[in-house]
Amino acid sequence: MVWIVIIVIIALVVFGYIALYNGLQTAKVYTEESWSQIDVQLKRRNDLIPNLVETTKGYAKHERETFAKVVELRNQMVQLPADAHEEKMELSNQLSSSLKSIFALAESYPDLKANQEFTRLMEELSNTENKIAYSRQLFNSSAASFNQKLMTFPSNFVAKIHGLTKVNYLEVPSEEKAAPKVSFE
Repeated sequence: MVWIVIIVIIALVVFGYIALYNGLQTAKVYTEESWSQIDVQLKRRNDLIPNLVETTKGYAKHERETFAKVVELRNQMVQLPADAHEEKMELSNQLSSSLKSIFALAESYPDLKANQEFTRLMEELSNTENKIAYSRQLFNSSAASFNQKLMTFPSNFVAKIHGLTKVNYLEVPSEEKAAPKVSFE
């Protein structure tokens, strides 16, 4: 009778350990998948940029510096290794800021604003920027769930045994956190 109780206790411990490990692995996979969504959207944006630059530069020849910066940032991002998450997000933030300058060009060039190809590309890029923002939220939610499992008992013991570590959140650059300056002049 005692052996049966011992075997049942051992079985419960083993099944509990397996359940905790599988829960950690599931949370890790969700985090990796959510990063993959960001990567897909970044690639989509990177594919749209050359078309946008080509369409726009005929209208705004003296804006070459802006175009060159956008192309340079895009090329740097494309060359980064797949696992360079933080570097990709930093370049992505810089690229988003540079793209805002191109978006603003439409206001200065009415002919550009009327160009259907430019309008279509702007809509595509705007939708892609929104998808990137959503994907970042999803990543942070997945990372929070994974990190919570790493910090709570008893899964923290299983995580430590298997060398699982905290996933960093994607943060908004400090310059984007600042309130925009408003002028009524």
